[in-house]
Amino acid sequence: MVTERLPERDRPWVMRTYAGHSSAAASNALFRRNLAKGQTGLSVAFDLPTQTGYDPDAEAARGEVGRVGVPVAHLGDVRALFDGIDLGRANTSMTINATAMWLLALYVTCAREQGVDLASLAGTTQNDIVKEYLSRGTHIFPPGPSLRLTTDTIAWTVANCPRWNPVNICSYHLQEAGATPVQEVAFALATAIAVLDAVRSSGQVPDSGFASVVARMSFFVNASVRFVEETAKMRAFTVLWDRITRERYGVRDAAARRFRYGVQVNSLGLTEAQPENNVQRIVLEMLGVTLSRSARARAVQLPAWNEALGLPRPWDQQWSLRMQQVLAFESDLLEYPDLFEGSHVMTALVDGVVAEASQELDRVLSMGGVVAAVESGYLKRSLVASLAARRARLESGEDVMVGVNRFTETEPSPLTAAGIELIDPGVERAAVDSVVAWRAARGDVTAALAALRAAAAGDANLMAATLDCVAAGVTTGEWAGVLREVFGEYRAPTGLGSTSSVPAGDITGVRERVRRAAAELGTGRLRLLIGKPGLDGHSNGAEQIAMRARDAGFEVVYQGIRLTPAQIVAAAVEEDVNLVGLSVLSGSHLAVVESVLSGLRAAGLGDLPVVVGGIIPPADAQTLLAAGVARVFTPKDFAITDVVDELVSVICAARTA
Repeated sequence: MVTERLPERDRPWVMRTYAGHSSAAASNALFRRNLAKGQTGLSVAFDLPTQTGYDPDAEAARGEVGRVGVPVAHLGDVRALFDGIDLGRANTSMTINATAMWLLALYVTCAREQGVDLASLAGTTQNDIVKEYLSRGTHIFPPGPSLRLTTDTIAWTVANCPRWNPVNICSYHLQEAGATPVQEVAFALATAIAVLDAVRSSGQVPDSGFASVVARMSFFVNASVRFVEETAKMRAFTVLWDRITRERYGVRDAAARRFRYGVQVNSLGLTEAQPENNVQRIVLEMLGVTLSRSARARAVQLPAWNEALGLPRPWDQQWSLRMQQVLAFESDLLEYPDLFEGSHVMTALVDGVVAEASQELDRVLSMGGVVAAVESGYLKRSLVASLAARRARLESGEDVMVGVNRFTETEPSPLTAAGIELIDPGVERAAVDSVVAWRAARGDVTAALAALRAAAAGDANLMAATLDCVAAGVTTGEWAGVLREVFGEYRAPTGLGSTSSVPAGDITGVRERVRRAAAELGTGRLRLLIGKPGLDGHSNGAEQIAMRARDAGFEVVYQGIRLTPAQIVAAAVEEDVNLVGLSVLSGSHLAVVESVLSGLRAAGLGDLPVVVGGIIPPADAQTLLAAGVARVFTPKDFAITDVVDELVSVICAARTA
């Protein structure tokens, strides 16, 4: 029997590329080029100072401005970012969390200036702060105040921007931090429950309108190269979301209960070695979220093939967009009903994920919910342990990564001959000059900030005061600074309570080297300080190195993310360490590493060896080595035990130098 095609093709998903860098004007030019090439939605990447509530001239922002996204310090930046783009017709996704309310207020104000009816605004603010505590690390405030900001944003948008998705529960970074499919589903749904419970208990939305809140909930997921498993995961998501919204929240409208999600496929699964292999990885990962019509993504953004090397060029992003277009418009995928309906294999896979994720979700809820599970460290420890198990499978060869741990013989790649794009060092200076000029030209913002402070100290919805701050000319750092005063800042658990899953025999030789080196130095144990300077919150690599070094016999000092160079130097002095390891994945390595090195020299520790790990182009690696760094590690150094062994060599070499 021949399966009939659909009378009409399923509509394609919204096609995005994750874009934003250096300046609002440069990002705007990139947006326009991408839209002209057939991209159907915008996905804005913000730099780390914007994500963590600092202006470009803040000390904490040094070296970070414009690197992983566009700097947005005030309304003028948003005007430039969307210049010539009709926000009434655009569908804009903004990857922003701790400062999501602020960026939405800037966007809304810009749309109003264009004469756009807010009821027509379509797009998404990610606004999922829970995953920041677990994986990405761009949180500012404690969980309670953070959930309040999310709740206030949801309540305001439901009443004023009914087509806007005010929150995008993000399991993407959970998978990158180690989550299994079961954990990704369970932890994301636990976060969604926490958000919905907070909105319901706030009393800002009447019971009769609660289905509208549920209908505007969206998700942002990850998809690995195991696309069959990923397809089952997404179908399990739809089953559980329908059950939760129907049974826990009493939503009767099937359309409101629909599981709506966008996807970015797995960027950290891309390799620096043989980067051309990333093209087929990206295509396979895309299949996991598009093959199943009943669980198909409604928005897709793909990384560029060379993302493990540095900032992609416009041509690289075009290639990723064309991948989507070929699948949507050349293949026959959208012409058929669900391909897995009636599949015994898929049904069994989905049932398994549903059952196990339900158990994990119940466990989190029994702890008091996702916030309690974050504060106790349970979720972070679970992710770190899962990632350790994944890394161990890769290092043992049980899991194969082509070009990395098998089939490593290779020809020189002509694709990498042209290099990658680098951020102009003048970008940060220009952003600093811009925000200084903005403050000088605006009026008095004292009253607007005072009103925000009073609202934060009370229980009023903060969106109105935030919009007033935008209108007055307040900057990103000033808005976040007031809320820091009222709410305080939060340092999330590190998750290092987990144990490594590496068999003892795999590390015995390194343990013996550590023991001998410590005995020769007369230190009792070798002491390793692992620091993450700057605003980069990607802690996965640092935590895995810390765990393996501890298993090898090091005494590890690790104080978490977003440390200043001065704090790292102070820890090196206080803890009397034998080695400092710095982890930087945001591209700010040249600036922040030099600050640490100069700080160590000023403290009389100029001979203390320093190593650096991160996504570091070869030219930058040579600069760091010339500046005094002992070793530079990049993603190609996937064998963590070998890295730890090299750390011992560095310490021994420094002793004999």
